[in-house]
Amino acid sequence: MQRSDNGHWGLPGGHVEPGESVVDAALREVREETGWRIELGRLIGVYSDPTRQTVEYRGGERAQLVNLCFDALALEQLAPTTPDETLALGFFPRTRLPEPLVPIHGIRIQDCFAGGEAARVR
Repeated sequence: MQRSDNGHWGLPGGHVEPGESVVDAALREVREETGWRIELGRLIGVYSDPTRQTVEYRGGERAQLVNLCFDALALEQLAPTTPDETLALGFFPRTRLPEPLVPIHGIRIQDCFAGGEAARVR
């Protein structure tokens, strides 16, 4: 998806809401941002490297994020429920990913195609 906040292409994602599981959050976030109903597959990786995962919010508050990345099967496209977050959608071959790509998402895509059963921890 192409993000409306910076124009970069990346994977859909977001925060886990109170009382929500990681699985439910992933399903909800993809549905909200893309309209796609998905089936989650394997855990690709857990990402917490402070050099890549530290963000600064407006007002100066800093946080270190921990992200989980799953592969998924797209089942059905419906209307996104937060269309203002997404400028464009697409499926692309891994050899022709759109630019600019969110850098940390490139790592996750590489990890996905590296294969193996064990999740990467970075």
